[in-house]
Amino acid sequence: MKKNTLILLTCLLTLPAIAQIRYKEINSSQLNVARQLKIKLPKNYDPSSDLKHPLIIVFDGDYLFEPVAGQVDFQTYFDDMPGSIIVGVVQGEDRYYDGYCDEITGLPKEAGLRFHNFISGELIPYLDNNYNTSKFRVAVGHDLMGNFINSYLFKDKPLFQAYVSISPDLSGNVKDYLGQRLEFFKDDIFYYMATSDNDMPNIRKAVLEADLQISEVKNQFLTYYFDDFKNETHYTLVTSAISRSFDKIFELYKPLREKELEEKVVPYEGTLDNYLVERYDRIEKLFGIKKGIPKAEFQKVIKIAEQRKDLESLEKIGKLAKKLYPESLLGTYYLAQHAEKIGKTKKAKKLYETALTLNEFGAINIDFIYSKIDELDLANLAEDGKNDDKDDKDKDEEEEEDDN
Repeated sequence: MKKNTLILLTCLLTLPAIAQIRYKEINSSQLNVARQLKIKLPKNYDPSSDLKHPLIIVFDGDYLFEPVAGQVDFQTYFDDMPGSIIVGVVQGEDRYYDGYCDEITGLPKEAGLRFHNFISGELIPYLDNNYNTSKFRVAVGHDLMGNFINSYLFKDKPLFQAYVSISPDLSGNVKDYLGQRLEFFKDDIFYYMATSDNDMPNIRKAVLEADLQISEVKNQFLTYYFDDFKNETHYTLVTSAISRSFDKIFELYKPLREKELEEKVVPYEGTLDNYLVERYDRIEKLFGIKKGIPKAEFQKVIKIAEQRKDLESLEKIGKLAKKLYPESLLGTYYLAQHAEKIGKTKKAKKLYETALTLNEFGAINIDFIYSKIDELDLANLAEDGKNDDKDDKDKDEEEEEDDN
């Protein structure tokens, strides 16, 4: 009854997402049956494009697919995550067979192992061959399937790079070895787990024990997040967990925020153009998506350079912006600022004049550039006046000496 209520609520909240769902079947030799899939492609998906998209596999797609699709729609709207391909595996009455695990090891066996192999050996290759998938894959599971997705961590090369384990029914020794396993990865792995104060007691106990172990793991490649929700049940925590997990997993992809600027950009050792390049290189390496550095990011980092009185960063950010956006006045404007700050006023004026021929950006428009040129002209006039006064004073002193 509780699960039906959750389904109804999520359906009402995600009607636009549901309208875009495609239903497909895939024949499985492992399962000896056809399995139904729910598939939602990113907005404006172009199969002929070279653009790749993260792949999100939703176990328990019968009821988890819609809240995941709704969350992805929300985050992509604000550019907080890349457009992703979402695939829900409809399990229905086969769910308990699909999640069948050994009582001691907690790993899939018999029907569970066949389903495990169906996902890795049939479903993923099918999706990779038919859609523009990137190498970044996310597994989402709840309860029984929240435990099941952990089995992919125990392969030599994990099938998924991110795991959303919502109130998992941890079985066998999995909870005892999960932390140890997460210590050994040498590539980026994201792991999210959640429970709540009103969760099922046996599930909550095992999850809290696993959290204690994982929290002790010292691995630079592991990004671990854990939530212990208040006043939520085993079922109502699902939507909160999906929201929190996706927000954390795709944190790097988001535009630069105040927290990152203060905690990472301000103390960064080196010129700040390198910070931007490294940040977006990591996004490409991690998510398989080449995302250009937005012009707004240059503005944010320039403010930090000014705060640090970092003229070298100002110059190098100017060169980088000019290289990436040659039609924009942004890079030329920064270079003009640099020249002005180091006292090369003639060079600064020439750069400002060049900026007048380029495209405006926000408040840095033609009128603003003209005002900068006028400031330089006034400063030069004042400087010339000082020099004239100095020359007159020197001449008077010379005449006085002659009289003596």
